Order: sequence, then structure tokens, then C-alpha cells
Amino acid sequence: MKIGAHVSIAGGIENAPLNAKEEGCECFQMFSRSPRGGKAPEINDEVIEKFQKNIKDNELGNAYIHTPYYINLASSKDRIRVGSINVIRDELERASQLGVAAVMTHLGSSKDFTREEALQMVVDGIKELLKGYKGSAVFLLEIAAGSGDIIGSSFEEIGEIIEKVNHEKVAVCFDTAHAFASGYDLRTKKDVNDTLNKFDKAVGLSLLQLIHANDSKVELNAKVDRHEHIGQGEIGKKGFEVLISHPKLKDVDFVLETPADGRRNDIKILKQLRKNK
Repeated sequence: MKIGAHVSIAGGIENAPLNAKEEGCECFQMFSRSPRGGKAPEINDEVIEKFQKNIKDNELGNAYIHTPYYINLASSKDRIRVGSINVIRDELERASQLGVAAVMTHLGSSKDFTREEALQMVVDGIKELLKGYKGSAVFLLEIAAGSGDIIGSSFEEIGEIIEKVNHEKVAVCFDTAHAFASGYDLRTKKDVNDTLNKFDKAVGLSLLQLIHANDSKVELNAKVDRHEHIGQGEIGKKGFEVLISHPKLKDVDFVLETPADGRRNDIKILKQLRKNK
């Protein structure tokens, strides 16, 4: 288990490992392009060499890429749905070029279709984007916070999508704030064990490859995505102490997406909790 955070690529993708080291990260996550749209920065041999050298020189573990915010595999607008498929595939190829471990995405939402239809659109979209994919990066489905018509806020939906896609390169990113907002309690040892058992039954713990470690500004089952600093939210420090010391999560990286102001302290808190286990 390594502890890190989502870091900036300001000045170039090759700078992300340097920014990660400066924040005290042991692993890190980044965008490989603007999360709001626009042309993706070129990844050439020089960028790849510098990126990998900066990871090695700073003794960092896995790197991860988060897809842009606008992804929606269940959109009624072909431009958005097809564009999402193309961008995710491109991110997987870019991640494989860089040697990044995985790419995670939110699946999107749909108000124009039945739940069954929307889920099938997501399944079909993932199958399409993985068609002929030979890269090394794994594709991670991120647990959603459950607001509105969002897809993937329940373990059962995530499990159903993975089962229907049936691809060896698909796994899960578990966001603690999103899961908590969707009704999965993480505040005590019993809560964590119950939630992980539910996840194991619906999805399989072997498919949990990354944890987004975020406390929650909102209460349990609030259906709202609001990240908070570790120990300052509704989950609380005790919940993260249990998670980080859980034997079934010992090989899973923890990546913070808490507000930038104070995130370095969050990294220190998680490292201390790991040290105390």
C-alpha cells in the first residue's frame, strides 16, 4: 500500500511525478489532459522518458490517470456518448504509453432512458472502447455518489456492469466519500467490515484496485459528492484508521482527492495511521 494524491501536470505531464514528490506522495494520480475539454497534450518519446525517469528518480510507485469530467456513457446525445468512448480509449492508450497503472472514470448519468437501458448503454460503451485494446493500463470504474440519475452508485450496478463487460482489464476504484454518500457506512470497524463484505459479494474484493481516500462533507446516504479533509468530515479519522489497517486492503493504493489547501496534511495523517496499525 502506498499513499498519494491527485497532482497537477502544470508545465507538462512529465512534471507530475515532481509535483507528487513535493507533496509527500508515494504514488499519484493526474489528468493527462484538461478535465473540462480541449486538445490533449502530445505524449512523445521525450515526454515518456522524462515522466518515467522522474518516477524512478523520486522512488514513486504507481501512477494513475483520471478521465475528464464530461464523460457520460449513457448520454442521449451521440456526440457526448461517442466522444466519451473515444476519450476513454485514448486515455487508456496514453496511460499505456506512459507506463501508468490504470485509468479511472465516472460512468455518467441518464434521465432520458430507463435504468435498464442506461446500464446497457454503459456496458455497450465499455465493450466498444475496449475492442482490440492491447495496452497495459487497467480500466477502473469509479463508485459514484448517487445523486440524480447517476450510474454506478451501488455495488450491485458496478458488479452487473463488470459481469456483462467480462474483460480482464476492468476493475474498480472505490471512492470513500462517494460510497458513504451512497449509503455505505465507513465510520467504525463494524461498518467498514460490513461494507467490504457487501462489496465482495456484489463485485469481488479482488477487483478493488484503488481507493480514493476522501472524507465526506455530507452525512451518510446524502447522495451528494462533497470531499472533505481526513478527520474533518462525516466519516472521521477512525474510519480511515480501520480502512488503512484492513488486511484485505494491504496491497491497495490510497489516493487523496481532498482540497489542495491542506492536502499535504491529509497525506501525513494517512501515513501516521498506516504507521500505527
